[in-house]
Amino acid sequence: MSFFSLLHEPQKIKAHVDDHSAKAKLETRLSEIFSSAKTRPTVILCIGTDRSTGDALGPLIGTQLTRLKLPQLHVFGTLDDPVHATNLVETIRIIEETYNSPFIIAVDACLGRMDSVGCITLADGPLKPGAGVHKQLPEVGEAHMTGIVNVGGFMEFMVLQNTRLNLVYKMSENISSLITHSYLNICYH
Repeated sequence: MSFFSLLHEPQKIKAHVDDHSAKAKLETRLSEIFSSAKTRPTVILCIGTDRSTGDALGPLIGTQLTRLKLPQLHVFGTLDDPVHATNLVETIRIIEETYNSPFIIAVDACLGRMDSVGCITLADGPLKPGAGVHKQLPEVGEAHMTGIVNVGGFMEFMVLQNTRLNLVYKMSENISSLITHSYLNICYH
């Protein structure tokens, strides 16, 4: 591996929702991502549905961000108007037709290992929505965030239905706060 490829290696950061120092690293990296896209319209695409507790993470985050009315931050996917498997392709088309070269950060819930439940991840590259529940959906985003809301590997639909709202809501508040602070840090500096 060359030195040049090390500089462009995709990054992935993971922090537990209660780990303040790790969340600070997420916020720093997210600020770098927002800074790199400063000249492009930024879209936060929050994927999920309010019909499943575990999958409501995206719409909760979208609703919280929309209420803040952050300048020049475009949010898709709220509790009132969720983006999910049946309308994801159409929503991506609308975003691409509405904004010139949009920088999309996709946000979604996911399932993971027991020791990762409650963790927030931030990674370069597109999100693969629906992978945990074996759905074939288009990849989306130049960066993505996920909240690991429960354990995967067996009966994923049931697991998402039986995920505790308390954890999902706590993660939504934390991710919304990370996005808000990182975005405002770049807007006003």
